[in-house]
Amino acid sequence: MDHIWRDRMAYILGAAKPPDGVCVFCEAPRHDDATTFILHRGRLAYIILNIFPYNTGHVMVNPYRHVDTIEKLVDAELLEIMQLAKLSLRALRLASQPQAFNLGANLGKASGGGIDQHFHFHIVPRWAGDTNFMPVIAETRVLPEKLDDLYARLKPAFDQCALDNEP
Repeated sequence: MDHIWRDRMAYILGAAKPPDGVCVFCEAPRHDDATTFILHRGRLAYIILNIFPYNTGHVMVNPYRHVDTIEKLVDAELLEIMQLAKLSLRALRLASQPQAFNLGANLGKASGGGIDQHFHFHIVPRWAGDTNFMPVIAETRVLPEKLDDLYARLKPAFDQCALDNEP
């Protein structure tokens, strides 16, 4: 019998859901990076692993400031978010050699966004054949790597790419 590991119990039981009025993206930077899976901190934004990813290595770039839409970001935040997206692409290429990426943001609940109160920008690595029947038939995503292991593997690549980018 095949076993599929996917740590979804926290989500299923609601433990991953913050109390009312608490924003997970505002709260995460107040804690240890390894505990919250923050891969890199910038001045105005940070990069974090998505704990309920579409695919292995799915990261998000979040502004520290709590805003719900891109129109409310100041130019400096927009610039840094795009710079951190570029850093993410470089680090993910180095660590995981994806063949492609999906980039984007869900603005508003109707767009499919799970957290619509705090703007965030998604970067999803993709490989040919990385989708299968499981999400459609079984409503299950199969991810080959635990988040702790993935973080340990990606963090050095993000650190290296950030150093390479310094003037």
